[in-house]
Amino acid sequence: QMQLTESGGGVVQDWGSLRLACTISGRTFGISSGAWFRQPPGEEHEFVAAINWPEGSTEYADTVKGRFTISRDYGRNTLYLQMNSLRPDDTAVYYCAADYKAHWRRDLYATDYGYWGQGTQVTVSL
Repeated sequence: QMQLTESGGGVVQDWGSLRLACTISGRTFGISSGAWFRQPPGEEHEFVAAINWPEGSTEYADTVKGRFTISRDYGRNTLYLQMNSLRPDDTAVYYCAADYKAHWRRDLYATDYGYWGQGTQVTVSL
């Protein structure tokens, strides 16, 4: 079992930047993938980015490619999401997720991940 705790988020203006962090505790050995999802108001969870936990390879949704960067500090068991050039349609609750079996490139649905953070609100204003 593992526990995920998020930090970061808040209110930022259009074209601004934010960094989210997610600290993983508990059984961290054997994590296969870490990921970020978001849930805009009134919508379902949508995939944002994922990372191969041991190797660091990454995958992004087309909507954030070139603006967001997912990374992890393997030794500190922390997952990050650097968000640049934020737009109002990036407004959502952002969740970190991790799993022992999910594949970082193939498994891009919320149901593929078994462990979740509490979520943090990101609001982008004009």
